[in-house]
Amino acid sequence: MANFLSLVFQLLWWAILIRVLLSWLPMANIRIDPYHPAIRVIYSITDPILEPLREYLTISMIDFSPVFVLILLGLIQDMLLKLLS
Repeated sequence: MANFLSLVFQLLWWAILIRVLLSWLPMANIRIDPYHPAIRVIYSITDPILEPLREYLTISMIDFSPVFVLILLGLIQDMLLKLLS
């Protein structure tokens, strides 16, 4: 059970990191297709986690919600794994 839980948290962590990297590509004049199936999967995984926090964690034009969620995911993962072991 702990291995499965760890895998789920790692997948969420990587999905959010990929989402952040994808958001930087347009600044390098690299266009991403938001309708590409892989992009849609990443967005469908990360949107329910990031969207509720965006209004509180966006300062000026900088969105800090991914940073907050990555830290929170690490803390929750540690607590759950300690409870299971």
